[in-house]
Formats: sequence, C-alpha cells, structure tokens
Amino acid sequence: MNKLEGFYELKKSNLPTVPWQKYDKDTVLDNNILWTIRSAVAKGNDLNLPRKIGVSASEAYEFAQALLKELSSDDMVIYYPYFVAIKSGVIDVSYNRTVIEAVNKDLWNLVTNNNKDVTIIFKEDDLEFFGDENFLSQEEMFELIKYSNNVKKLYRDFINSGKSVFLEWSYSQKADKDGNPIGDKKLVFYEIRTV
Repeated sequence: MNKLEGFYELKKSNLPTVPWQKYDKDTVLDNNILWTIRSAVAKGNDLNLPRKIGVSASEAYEFAQALLKELSSDDMVIYYPYFVAIKSGVIDVSYNRTVIEAVNKDLWNLVTNNNKDVTIIFKEDDLEFFGDENFLSQEEMFELIKYSNNVKKLYRDFINSGKSVFLEWSYSQKADKDGNPIGDKKLVFYEIRTV
C-alpha cells in the first residue's frame, strides 16, 4: 500500500483521521484558517513528496495549483485544515507485537531528528517501556493500543502473512489563522502503509 492508497484506506477505516479532501483546480480554501497541502503519486517513489504544512489559504492555493500542473492525472493533491501537534508518533503493528513510538509536538521531531520520548512494545498483554514511561497518559496509551488492535483485525490476513502495518498519528488541536491551538485535543491518524 502506497501513500495514495493509504489515504483512501484511512478514509474508509474506523480510525479517527484528518478530514482530507481531494484538491482540484476549482477548490476554494477558507482564508480564516491555515491549511496543509500534500501530494500522493500512483506509481514510483512516494517518500518525501512535496507538501506545505500550516500555510495561509493563498500560499496553499498557489502551491496546490503548481502541484496539479506537475503531477500526472493518476496522482492526487489533498488538503485539510492544519492542526497543532501536541504529541506525535508512529505505530508498527505486526503479528507478534505492536510498537508505539512517541515524541513531543510534531512528528518531524521523530522522523527527521530521530528524537523519541518513549517507545512502548506491546505483546500479548505485556507492555515494555523505553524512555519516559509517563510521556503518554494512560488514557492516550490505551487509546493507541485500542486502535492498533483494530488495525490488526482490519489487516489480519496481511499481518498474518508476516508483514506489518505502519501508521502516523498525533494528539492535536485545531489551529486559528495565526497557528495558535484552539479547541479540544483529539487523536488523528494521517498516514497508513503496509511494509
């Protein structure tokens, strides 16, 4: 499953996900909030694709329009309201175990800078912690484990064949047009792929 397929998989799953939509040349973006624009390709390398995160409607519009001209008709530009990450991480769901890695604030702190506040390994009702055991609240940890178990059920055949499902997530808040957090904290998943 590549990034493009993953966007559709997230949309049809029971996971809380970002409210992404497909961008087309007639899309109108609200000027009162910030936007995230991402691209997904049907074929080829889909890592480190062009994206803009937390930008004004005008900047998002210009970037998305340029992407539409660059990408093939099979590729896709998506958009969703920007959110402020409080805690982020990845989950690797495999047959024998689930690994949850978490970092303070944005996921880029983990994937780009290799910072980690905690790694949790969950195997048959046994939890192992590496790092700050209290970084995730008990409620957050159990919520992530619950959704990991849902993923294990959804992709049972795939996982039983020895492969795993990889997810990116954040506990986040909506943002106003200046990037300040507003509203309640909630969990969102924004990428899923099979490896």
